[in-house]
Amino acid sequence: MAEAERITSTPESGPDSEGGQPVEQEDRTEETAEQKTGRGGRRIRALLLVAAVVYALDLSSKLLVVAKLEHHAPIEVIGTLLQFNVIRNRGAAFSMGEALTIFLTIIAATVIVVIARIARKLYSLPWAIALGLLLGGAFGNLTDRVFRSPGIFEGAVVDFIAPAHFAVFNLADSAIVCGGILIVFLSFRGLDPDGTVHKD
Repeated sequence: MAEAERITSTPESGPDSEGGQPVEQEDRTEETAEQKTGRGGRRIRALLLVAAVVYALDLSSKLLVVAKLEHHAPIEVIGTLLQFNVIRNRGAAFSMGEALTIFLTIIAATVIVVIARIARKLYSLPWAIALGLLLGGAFGNLTDRVFRSPGIFEGAVVDFIAPAHFAVFNLADSAIVCGGILIVFLSFRGLDPDGTVHKD
């Protein structure tokens, strides 16, 4: 009878025993979760920093070229291979879909919302950079859509980088393309936004 009572009471006294194994294991799990949360916070800050730099460069470059180059002859940067030539583009990147300005504005806003949702589980620095490029580029062109003529949500995007035999684009377009290429590369490598790596 005494032996049965001893066996029955063992699980109750385990956590308070001198070893304290369950308590220590819980502490280790808690510490790991805190470290992961801190790492996620750093990745979000990296995303926002990249987005802010892209947005600042895009906005300042557009303000500069509109003030100095619009309604002037193209400026040759590398002969006729690369010029600065300001145009107003109501379409998507590289002057596509000019009749869909409002629809393109909605797409840009949707991209921003999707990136914000993904960022909540972001623990990968390469993904943070890629999403930051997309976010900064989307904000850059969305600013034009909202604030430039001919009206709100119908504004024309300022494009000015004009390579020979290619569409005219801007820094926001370049960031969006670079971010998209990086996301494709990361996906092929099997790296997810949460930092896990999988192989198909």
